[in-house]
Amino acid sequence: MSNQSVQTVSTSNDKFKVVLAVVAAIAGVVGFFYLAGQPSLVRAAALVGGLLISAGIAYTSTSGREFLNFAKEAVRETKKVVWPTRKEATQITLIVFAFVLVMAVFLWGTDKLLEFLLYDVILGWKQ
Repeated sequence: MSNQSVQTVSTSNDKFKVVLAVVAAIAGVVGFFYLAGQPSLVRAAALVGGLLISAGIAYTSTSGREFLNFAKEAVRETKKVVWPTRKEATQITLIVFAFVLVMAVFLWGTDKLLEFLLYDVILGWKQ
């Protein structure tokens, strides 16, 4: 048996819904800026309303539902991650800072050594 993935072809109706959702989101943003003289609550309502309408239209399309399922799976996978404790995170951060400091001193020393060799020894220019 073959395990080939089946790829669904989106219909023109789904494409129209996605375009309509993008237009609704843009209309919400444009409404927010167009209502610049209005109270902030009215401007925020225009923005949120446009985004909610956009999300509702996008959810009715196949690609919108697939995106929502993807987002749910991402949240589920994030919950499975074993995060370091505060002590471990602090220790790792200190190790990184120490390494950066050591590398900075090393690069500074290398730069000064090459400067000495090039200008003082090879070229004979005294600074």
